Amino acid sequence: MPKHGKKYQEALKKYDPHKLYTPQEALSLVKSIASANFDETVEVSVRLGVDPRHADQQVRGTVVLPHGTGRTVRVAVFAKGEKAKEAEEAGADIVGAEDLAAEIEKGNINFDVAVATPDMMGVVGKLGKILGPKGLMPNPKTGTVTFEVAKAVSDIKAGKVEYRVDKAANVAVPIGKVSFDLEKLVENFQTLMGAIIKAKPAAAKGTYIRRVTVSSTMGPGVKVNTADLA
Repeated sequence: MPKHGKKYQEALKKYDPHKLYTPQEALSLVKSIASANFDETVEVSVRLGVDPRHADQQVRGTVVLPHGTGRTVRVAVFAKGEKAKEAEEAGADIVGAEDLAAEIEKGNINFDVAVATPDMMGVVGKLGKILGPKGLMPNPKTGTVTFEVAKAVSDIKAGKVEYRVDKAANVAVPIGKVSFDLEKLVENFQTLMGAIIKAKPAAAKGTYIRRVTVSSTMGPGVKVNTADLA
């Protein structure tokens, strides 16, 4: 068992870690018990009733949070010609083609999300061993391989997040900062959970949403009553 610091232990005394709270109560507690000297990220962790070993029980998608994540996201776009111009006008931080690929091969990865037009995937595909392990590989399933580069960049900048079940059937997604107004955190939470619930695989049997916990970067988890997520 990992040993937690004094602030973490003090936070545990401010609520009942075994109680199930409404989303609003849980997020209010997360805000009140956050004690780090920086603006902590608020994260939602969901345990799903799926078996990720089966292709027909994968849960993956994206959703634009109405109030963003509070994080400045650097976007790189692989595109040429008019599409490169569109990306620049939409606010992409880095735009390039073979030149961008060459920089990445040198180890210069100065972005958080990569977008590519379909005609650039021949170039991007060669970077799979570099970008793949970092979770930066453009993918049609997440809308990052598209000719609609302006929309992709705008959505990402506005607060588009990806949710993806891991091998243990868990999903973890940031929904904002502890400095956010409670109402904004609640709306982001509801938007994310709505997307995850909608993404339930037809092959999933039994209870789909098994457990939901919200926490800040350095704080303990607060359990959310899944009955309030219908």
